[in-house]
Amino acid sequence: MAHEKNHDYHILPPSAWPLLGALACFVLLFGSVLYFHDVTSFVMIAGFLFTFYVMYGWWAEVVHESNTGDHTPVVQIGLRYGVVLFIMSEVMFFAAWFWSFFKHALYPMGPESPMVDGQFPPAGIETFDPWHLPLINTLILLCSGAAATWAHHAMAHENNRQDMKWGLIIAVALGILFTAFQAYEYSHAAFGFAGNIYGANFFMATGFHGFHVVIGTIFLAVCLFRLQAGHFTPERHVGFEAAAWYWHFVDVVWLFLFASIYIWGQ
Repeated sequence: MAHEKNHDYHILPPSAWPLLGALACFVLLFGSVLYFHDVTSFVMIAGFLFTFYVMYGWWAEVVHESNTGDHTPVVQIGLRYGVVLFIMSEVMFFAAWFWSFFKHALYPMGPESPMVDGQFPPAGIETFDPWHLPLINTLILLCSGAAATWAHHAMAHENNRQDMKWGLIIAVALGILFTAFQAYEYSHAAFGFAGNIYGANFFMATGFHGFHVVIGTIFLAVCLFRLQAGHFTPERHVGFEAAAWYWHFVDVVWLFLFASIYIWGQ
């Protein structure tokens, strides 16, 4: 006998997505190890596709829950808390790379990082000029963040779907442009990943940031597709809020990378 819900919370039914997600991540990790040891790339690709399938299926259910009214104001608060905690975990992830960079920059001598005369960057490393392509990429990312803010304001305060659409289009386009410029920059690097701690720190920090830019661009593009499908309202747009917050986090991390690695660390 069905009972009418008399509370604001969303009681989730049993789901196989958490188990499938864990299996997909294991296959992806195991396949990556095989690929890094030059065994095969098939398992890694299969794990990636499996993970993508789980992400699509799980989030499609969350979108369906929102569209059917399960995301009450109380539930939306919980979702926002979850996004904030996720971004906090990402902050600590990047803190590790900043810690490594500043540690080796300020104390370059040691058994784990032997360097001639304590020089950092090591002798022979030709760093990038921060006032050319890195500065251009900084302006691109800041403009993209401004476009995302415009889109957020248009939806949350004006219910202007047209302005939101153009704000998202600009933000996504600039995100793609940033990635293209970063790939161009990497192709012209005068140092490699292996053999020196500067190159390892540079490519891990900026490379993972670039990976987050790709994720954020996809996140915003999905919001654009959802907007075209009529999913968002001024009262219910947590998915877009999450994308905007994530994009601003990516912007802030880049500002720290630009100031510390490109300017201070050259």
